[in-house]
Amino acid sequence: MGYLFFLILLIPFMALSAYASSKVNSTYSAFDKVPNASHMTGYDTARRLLMRNGITDISVNRIAGKLTDHYHPTKKQVNLSASTYGSASVAAVAVAAHEIGHVMQKKTGYIPYKIRAFLVPVANLGSKLALPLVLVGILLDIFLFASEGAPYGQWLMYAGIAAYGLSTLFMLVTLPVEYDASARGKKMLVEEGILTKQELPGAKKVLSAAALTYVASLLISLVYFLRFFLIVMSFARRRD
Repeated sequence: MGYLFFLILLIPFMALSAYASSKVNSTYSAFDKVPNASHMTGYDTARRLLMRNGITDISVNRIAGKLTDHYHPTKKQVNLSASTYGSASVAAVAVAAHEIGHVMQKKTGYIPYKIRAFLVPVANLGSKLALPLVLVGILLDIFLFASEGAPYGQWLMYAGIAAYGLSTLFMLVTLPVEYDASARGKKMLVEEGILTKQELPGAKKVLSAAALTYVASLLISLVYFLRFFLIVMSFARRRD
């Protein structure tokens, strides 16, 4: 893949990523100004949904930042950002319910969630090692090709591509996990009377905007994976 073609592919997805980031912030801010009829905060929502589903070993904590909300399964914590924890807005309860959606995925053994949980440490390591392995492999391959040595460089490059591929696979599996958590959250909000059917469209807009950021990240990762793959294949063909 030529560098110009790479940029032609990458720039639209980078623009989509910037748009998604702006969209999730603006949508959250808009619906954070809309109080929900039940007057429940993000914290209230998380605690209520946990208790109604018989989950008593998960703590709900407040953390710094905006939209830094996440579920930490190992520590058994639902961490809500300062903008979500104490707010009784449509946006806040939507985000809180989404995180409880992840808790329910773990409880029910949702397969994509289990796959993503398995890939977390591998993907984190792979994303850190991928580029160094590819670069070292290229340099080693050039040196060994000149000295007619064994193709150890190619093996390192292939390892780098595989490592980056794992991180891309993680992003791919993340999509159904995030969409499913949002679907579970919206359903629980209505069933528990935390949001009315009239308020639900606002919650959907907040969660849909957040999901778009994952789509953009996956597309960017796929473009980089394709570029790395073609670079490595090009070196391999030259050696052969």
